[in-house]
Amino acid sequence: MSAAATHIISWFEIPATDFERAVRFYETAFATTLRRENVGGQPIGIFPYTEPATGGCVIHSPTLKPSTDGVMVYLNAGPSVDAVLARVEKAGGKVQGPVIELPQDIGYIGFFTDTEGNRIGLHSPKHD
Repeated sequence: MSAAATHIISWFEIPATDFERAVRFYETAFATTLRRENVGGQPIGIFPYTEPATGGCVIHSPTLKPSTDGVMVYLNAGPSVDAVLARVEKAGGKVQGPVIELPQDIGYIGFFTDTEGNRIGLHSPKHD
């Protein structure tokens, strides 16, 4: 990169084989609404964000495949990883292991597998 980036991630896409099921899962797990759009013939569900924050979406694309062993995306779990993880299972996902405390007061992380088979990380400042 020629200039220092203010943030390295500019966008992320979480692949889905069943788009509506995946969007419902993330809306339930994160207690939010994803904005549905169609880009280049592909349906996407955009997570709420405000510039200059990083945005991302759930996408149904023939070129993307859900995976548990690819790139790891960590989503903001707000004030508590535990609250999101509790909703993950109710929404049809699977919690993967215990919440982990990070060093130097960085916060906490947790992991889950979504309804499509993607392994996703969570981060928050609190664990409760």
